[in-house]
Amino acid sequence: MGTVYDGIDDDLAAWLTAQPVWFVATAPVSADGHVNVSPRGHDTFSVLGSRRIAWVDYTGSGVETVAHLRENGRVCVMFCSFETRPKIVRLHGRGTVFLPGDPAYDDVVARHPAHPSTRCVVVVDVDRVSDSCGFGVPVMELVGERDLLRLGAERRGPDGLAAYRAQKNAVSIDGLPGLPQQG
Repeated sequence: MGTVYDGIDDDLAAWLTAQPVWFVATAPVSADGHVNVSPRGHDTFSVLGSRRIAWVDYTGSGVETVAHLRENGRVCVMFCSFETRPKIVRLHGRGTVFLPGDPAYDDVVARHPAHPSTRCVVVVDVDRVSDSCGFGVPVMELVGERDLLRLGAERRGPDGLAAYRAQKNAVSIDGLPGLPQQG
């Protein structure tokens, strides 16, 4: 049986930010809509306070997380240890999407290395922090980060990224609004 915490303390914050991969789960309001789970990585995650987290969101082939958050805000962020000591932590809350030019966007982006693929920032007000054993998660070794997002973004350039986002990130697979055209 897991533990429910009052919030994210310094030790938990250090553990969360040390994980090389984590997962974001969202869903639309409609029962006919598609649940989405997205893996995340790189140096993009921040703990902003005991009940507030954020991440830098890179350009992707879809926009489900952003569309679901804009529709209803519900989100669960899950971390699991792939090292010897097992552990799973889930952060449930309400997320808000911030675009370039917003002070929240600027604050979170400044906490991480610049990346040409950055499209928005997500800030989550966390209402539940819990852990569970993680005994079923395999022990794995990190080989390294992929650099394909950076290389693809550099190849496309700012205008190419804007065109790609307009084509791939404007509407979710369920027809929900994604990102407004930027640029």
